[in-house]
Amino acid sequence: MTIDVFLICLTILTLATFLGLELITKVPPTLHTPLMSGSNAISGITIIGAILVAGMQGKGVFVAVFGLLAIIFAMINVVGGFMVTNRMLSMFKRKD
Repeated sequence: MTIDVFLICLTILTLATFLGLELITKVPPTLHTPLMSGSNAISGITIIGAILVAGMQGKGVFVAVFGLLAIIFAMINVVGGFMVTNRMLSMFKRKD
């Protein structure tokens, strides 16, 4: 990976981070749970892509490490999303 490609990837990552932060802070609380379900679906796709990237042969340690990091972060997002969704849904159950 040349330095130009690395800088382009770093720029895209930085811009995506700022865009994501800006979008998340503008979401009203009433839309949080439906958006969390959509986020879980997208993270599931991210996990599949990250597994494919991490398992590529001959691409080097750099690609494998970032693939592993992508798997870890996507799994944290999926598990956290299901935990939040489960907690929100349990708030609507009748008490015995």
